[in-house]
Amino acid sequence: MAAILGAGPVLAQQPAPPPLSAYGALPATELVQLSPSGDRLAFITVVGEERRLATIDLTTNRGLGAISVGAAKVRDVEWIDEERVLITTSSTESLPQIGLDKNELYMGQVFNLPNRRVVRMLAATRTLFPALLSAVRIRPGEDRPDLYVRAHSFQAPGALDLYRVNPDTGGARLAESMTRDTDDFILDDGGRSLARSVYNERSRTWSLLLRQGSRFNETWRVSAPLDQPALIGLGLTGESVIVAADRPDLHREGREDAEFFDVNMATGAWRPVRFEFDPEDLLFHPVTRRMIGASRLENTGRRYVFADEAAGLLWASIEQSLPGVAPELVSWSDDLRTAVVYTNGPGDAGAYRLIDLDTRELRSVGHAYVDIAPEQVASIQPIQFKAADGLDLHGYLTTPPGGAARNLPLVVLAHGGPASRDVMGFDWWSQALASRGYAVLQVNFRGSTGYGQAFMEAGYGEWGRKMQTDLSDGVRHLAAQGIIDPERVCIVGASYGGYAALAGATLDKGVYRCAVSVAGVADLRDMVAYAAERGERRDNSTVRYWNRFMGGDGPGDRSMDARSPARQAASADAPILLIHGRDDVVVPIAQSRSMASALRRAGKPHEFIELDGEDHWLSRADTRTRMLTETVRFLEANNPAR
Repeated sequence: MAAILGAGPVLAQQPAPPPLSAYGALPATELVQLSPSGDRLAFITVVGEERRLATIDLTTNRGLGAISVGAAKVRDVEWIDEERVLITTSSTESLPQIGLDKNELYMGQVFNLPNRRVVRMLAATRTLFPALLSAVRIRPGEDRPDLYVRAHSFQAPGALDLYRVNPDTGGARLAESMTRDTDDFILDDGGRSLARSVYNERSRTWSLLLRQGSRFNETWRVSAPLDQPALIGLGLTGESVIVAADRPDLHREGREDAEFFDVNMATGAWRPVRFEFDPEDLLFHPVTRRMIGASRLENTGRRYVFADEAAGLLWASIEQSLPGVAPELVSWSDDLRTAVVYTNGPGDAGAYRLIDLDTRELRSVGHAYVDIAPEQVASIQPIQFKAADGLDLHGYLTTPPGGAARNLPLVVLAHGGPASRDVMGFDWWSQALASRGYAVLQVNFRGSTGYGQAFMEAGYGEWGRKMQTDLSDGVRHLAAQGIIDPERVCIVGASYGGYAALAGATLDKGVYRCAVSVAGVADLRDMVAYAAERGERRDNSTVRYWNRFMGGDGPGDRSMDARSPARQAASADAPILLIHGRDDVVVPIAQSRSMASALRRAGKPHEFIELDGEDHWLSRADTRTRMLTETVRFLEANNPAR
């Protein structure tokens, strides 16, 4: 824009933001995986609603083949060997003929590159229901790798046995018998289980079984109505297994509690696994499958440490090549000389990069959100403040690109879980809202993960209580600093965050001008009853989980009504938008329908939008974009950004 003579300085006009569809689009590149040699790459790319598996030769930069996966939700991609790729997909299905209510079913497909053929796992064996009932394990076979997975046999309805699957035909044969109570297992290279864990829902006990000679011996049993231990993988030497468990009896005085333990398979002896920080995840060698490192998600990104020299060298080279950007390890070759990492955050809408130690080359291999330029990525900064009761809280503030961070309209974006957390990085939802002129506050309220066990336990029983006021305490913190206008605040969230949005309008009143709940819980008693009906037993572990966080005692506990937005709809002091997918099997759409009915009876302003064909996770681009469009429209009508 040209300046006018005699006039004051002219402010540069900010370029138009990307359309909301740029944020609602599924990532253009995702699930990037290196082949065992590191010479080939497989990834999922998206065009509209169609997902495609693409493979390329990194030595020639030529495509090796691609197949359409259609509209199925791709959950994982893994190389079986240099010529075969395993694709795991899921879909929401109801199969009343076998007594299966609406649920998420997982399927496996194998893409054979030389003959461009796709084979469905288990489909060739008609006695098996062709759904994957465990993670797929890949093990070397005599002529080719074999796939191992648990499946349901129509001939043995009381068991979920382990089957060996031929990746070229999809046919399966029994590998090992396993009871339905078998929770997890670890296999050796020959496909034989070395360790199993068993959870008995009736007795609420978890057991560790180790193979000792030709039989399994139960080496440890613990009462675990909640927080069941987990079998993680092989230990450093291959002579032990790693178990995640609470074992205060094994902690030395003056040491922090360990979460992971190394259990010797021959003796059953336990010892804590310790690193220079408390790990959240462990890393395993792609060939030996032994533990070689650990990682932890911190406020500024993911942190790694390695016990394996080759892995440590690779990671040191990655950090040296990408200083200050907190890369995340995605995939690596069998020789640990090549790796793919993912970066995102300020100025980066998500990029995959490949590093090769032999060629000393760092190159881009794909971007997640291709229609969002670096300068259009809103600023993200970590924040820290105290809750009203003095508890230290952390979170993130995203502010509109190019604008002054003063007196801004605010959207509180509450995460789901609630045992989850927000992270420092590009978040498509918060970035979309910031692009429309809103500051976005994401608080890791008490009950969130990543801040230690005591912090999570501080959230037990705090639905609608301190977990809720942690969010509004964040609003007051930003207002005191002059960053936001406390008269222009709305609250938005999905799943538990949807509950928080509804509670913000009905329980924590006087803070928000509007609320948007996506797949939110509205009636606590009904939600617990839903979990009771879907379990093998009404008093199942999911019910006990909800009771712990909600502070209730099962679906009959009427004390939860005081913290149920649907039962407090008459108290709503702000307009509410409800959005819910009809295929949601986590939080049923009945929750939002109940809330809409209660608001209608109370004469409170609200809107309700049902999303056809959408699940709990907003897995489709069209419905993600519609959610954003409707949310922004509602925000602009009730809390204009400008």
